[in-house]
Amino acid sequence: MTSKVAVVTGSNKGIGLAIVRALCKQFEGDVYLTARDLGRGEEAVKILTSEGLKPKFQQLDITDVSSITSAAAFFRETYGGVDILVNNAGIAFKPATPFSIQAEVTLKTNFFATRDVLTHFMPLIKSGGRVVNVSSFMGSLALNLCSEEFQQRFRSEDITEDELVGLMERFVEKTKTGEHKKDGWPELVYGVSKTGLTVLSHSQEVANAPFAPLGAGPGWVRTDMAGDKAPKSPDEGAVIPVYLALLPPGATEPHGCFVTEKGDSAVVKSFTLKLGLRELS
Repeated sequence: MTSKVAVVTGSNKGIGLAIVRALCKQFEGDVYLTARDLGRGEEAVKILTSEGLKPKFQQLDITDVSSITSAAAFFRETYGGVDILVNNAGIAFKPATPFSIQAEVTLKTNFFATRDVLTHFMPLIKSGGRVVNVSSFMGSLALNLCSEEFQQRFRSEDITEDELVGLMERFVEKTKTGEHKKDGWPELVYGVSKTGLTVLSHSQEVANAPFAPLGAGPGWVRTDMAGDKAPKSPDEGAVIPVYLALLPPGATEPHGCFVTEKGDSAVVKSFTLKLGLRELS
């Protein structure tokens, strides 16, 4: 019960695997690689073990609430809670998939399922713990292509979690009838899902919590999802999420922010100017 523990969702490959690798080297405690597929998760553990690291494995499908509750119960009973939670799991479709299907499945995973993980794991975060949501600069692009009305609400300081959920549901419903563009939404499903995730990190209820999630912007990383032309390796993409996860217990900033670079000078506060685009010097 005295051991510290870090949990990384969707971490059998890509940025998630790199985050686990870095935490195994830097975090003084147990590090759990999680995946919805048991075989792929165990294979990823073997890869890191062959590198001399000692990750542990826990099956976790974030789109299955019973899987989330089971995992949460395991960490509560085994460790008395969680010290670090990195919400990395996410998906992106190729353009050939019908837009409405892209919207429903992508939002279900990247926004709604991640919200479910937060709902069940936030009460488990120990004093001084950290919660990091891996978001994306694509959220910035999507927001800037939304209608003025949506931009105003997403950037507002008083947006509630319920209002945000309603907006994400509205986007999915409008794609089913092909009315999303007319309604003020962009043709960027992945971007909208990440807009929602980043706003969730600073929504009124979440940002006022003791352990407000931090949104991490890893940049464009070479993964199955992002393609092989991206400038960053997975290990380079893991730098910001790991930096945020390992902030010292006494650090009060950043809090409920979207962070694109290491150091206080690069913290991006809320969306008062541009979502994820404000660079401080």
